[in-house]
Amino acid sequence: MRHSPLPVRAACAAMLAALALAGPATAASYPDKAVRVVVGFSAGGTTDVAARIIAKELGDDLGESFVVENKPGAGSNIGAELVARAKPDGYTLYMVAVTSTINQTLYKSLSFDIVKDFSPIALVIKVPNILVVNPSLPVKNVQELVSYLKAHPGKVSFASSGSGTSIHMAGELFKLRAGVDIVHIPYKGSAPAMTDLIGNQVQMMFDNMPSAWPHVQAGKLRALAVTTAERSATAPEIPTMMESGFDKFDVSSWFGLIAPAGTPPEIIAKLNASVQKALAKPEVQQRFKDLGAVTAWTTPAEFGAFIKSEVEQWGTVVKASGAKVE
Repeated sequence: MRHSPLPVRAACAAMLAALALAGPATAASYPDKAVRVVVGFSAGGTTDVAARIIAKELGDDLGESFVVENKPGAGSNIGAELVARAKPDGYTLYMVAVTSTINQTLYKSLSFDIVKDFSPIALVIKVPNILVVNPSLPVKNVQELVSYLKAHPGKVSFASSGSGTSIHMAGELFKLRAGVDIVHIPYKGSAPAMTDLIGNQVQMMFDNMPSAWPHVQAGKLRALAVTTAERSATAPEIPTMMESGFDKFDVSSWFGLIAPAGTPPEIIAKLNASVQKALAKPEVQQRFKDLGAVTAWTTPAEFGAFIKSEVEQWGTVVKASGAKVE
């Protein structure tokens, strides 16, 4: 048997050593180019706003640009699918919302699994949804709204940022619990839905507080209730749905960062640490608070467990409501 000359064997050994060191070296130097942060909704909605706040903080901390890209459509599934298929190198991230956990049951067939096909990084914020109506609707509280809807079946439309969003499911839950006939109109994000709500093309919406509250303050919309168990610190004068006669009506939205499955754990840990650093800043906390959001701290493992629990919880709500999307 012939043996390789010593110089050749030495070169091969050096190459193998370099390859063995490539993984840790890459993680240590990450990021060394711009990182994409994909958002499954159009610009201007809560997911987009949260993504841009945290992307700027990550960029400032890690020394490279974190660029938000909006890929709206199919209740955020287009954006999620894009990231699920991306190279797991840390350069394509996804700003995931509660929507994706709802979609696992709402859609009959998806090309991805929000649990199996992604690596969790960190939960960023939680926000209440808020029931808002166009001021032309002659109601001042939830009970008046229910009475009006029962007197005008099928005549009122409720907007959402897309089928399967918590905004949509809050509307479906309300429809089911109140026994009313209202028409769902899905949009490709909160911003276009809000535009039509203000313009009275649709009459009501269970929007995320960060995108709806400024319009309430400006007098363009009327707020009737928040959907969380407790009142919001941002708007303590607004009652909860439970205070308005709907027991166990507790719906909140949340937003966090995930990456394609297989992303190196060193990169995941580095991103998680950077997110926690950002969320510890008083000015970042205040910015989110001004939007009606509450910051959250999780490890990647804790966020992964949370996502799994959300898939199970929303699966129950979807099945109970009878909502379906082909």
